[in-house]
Amino acid sequence: MTSIKLLEGSYKIRGNEVDLTGMIFKLVEGYKVGAKGGYITVDARDNNGFPDRNIKISVSTDACYEDAGTAKPVQAKETDEETIERLRERFEMLEEMTKATKKGNVRAMIVSGPPGVGKSHGVEKVLGKHDLINAIAADGRQPKYEVVKGAMSAIGLYCKLYKMADKDNVIVFDDCDSIFSDELSLNILKAALDSKKNRRICWNTDSFKLRNEGVPDSFAFKGSAIFITNIKFDNVKSKKMRGHIEALESRCHYIDLTIDTDREKLLRIKQITNDGMLDEYGLEEDVVQEILDFVDMNKKKLRELSLRTVLKVADLAKAFPTKWEAMAENTVMRRA
Repeated sequence: MTSIKLLEGSYKIRGNEVDLTGMIFKLVEGYKVGAKGGYITVDARDNNGFPDRNIKISVSTDACYEDAGTAKPVQAKETDEETIERLRERFEMLEEMTKATKKGNVRAMIVSGPPGVGKSHGVEKVLGKHDLINAIAADGRQPKYEVVKGAMSAIGLYCKLYKMADKDNVIVFDDCDSIFSDELSLNILKAALDSKKNRRICWNTDSFKLRNEGVPDSFAFKGSAIFITNIKFDNVKSKKMRGHIEALESRCHYIDLTIDTDREKLLRIKQITNDGMLDEYGLEEDVVQEILDFVDMNKKKLRELSLRTVLKVADLAKAFPTKWEAMAENTVMRRA
């Protein structure tokens, strides 16, 4: 792809035409004439302040640029379409694995990925739908799942596992990462998720809490567990904890959603938005595109590059149609 230097040209940013004379882009497609006049198509992904995609620059003539030299060869990488398809397949796999966990075919799984990309939503959607369809189990017990968030002590974990010990129950640990840094908690989880047919968990220390809540000092755990975390287990540095983490990994299926870069986060955001995430807002298509462009162009300044941020901006676009961008700059972006 050839690098070009613009001799003239402009691009609309937030409703304003910005002069791009002197800027360098990678040329995708040469001069063409459309309904709104002449334009060229360039790759804007390496230019800060522009959308992470190909854009059309308005020009008045085919002599609007000069050769800035051939771009340095780069290693072939996924196209946007290939990345979106990869991410879609990963999340479809997550839903299928969640179904298998609810049925008891999968004992446990760990789901790793950055915040705000839909990890929890995908898991809870499947579990909620499964329980709705199977409102009453064959033996008269209501199948159930429970989502646990926040900090949890080892004895709290023991009590929670006892409560969810029955077959077909699923306990979801959502960003409950304190249990991964506590040796006693990890030992309890290793017992609960062991590959043995009889998974018995024991609490060998006298406890008023157990007596008060009627929890026995040992029980068989027959349920399943899902861990949703922002932690990449491969990056755990503590030698002491590494062995316990590896033992837990060996008992679980590990799904890395492979969203590691801003580009992948943006493509995930675009995928979910194009799939209808903002439909309930009743916004015009051009407004939805403006929201995506706002998030794209300000990705380095946002407090969080996530689906949650898109929803926040959509809230503002719905509430303040004529000044939502100014509002968003003050609520979802960091101060300079």
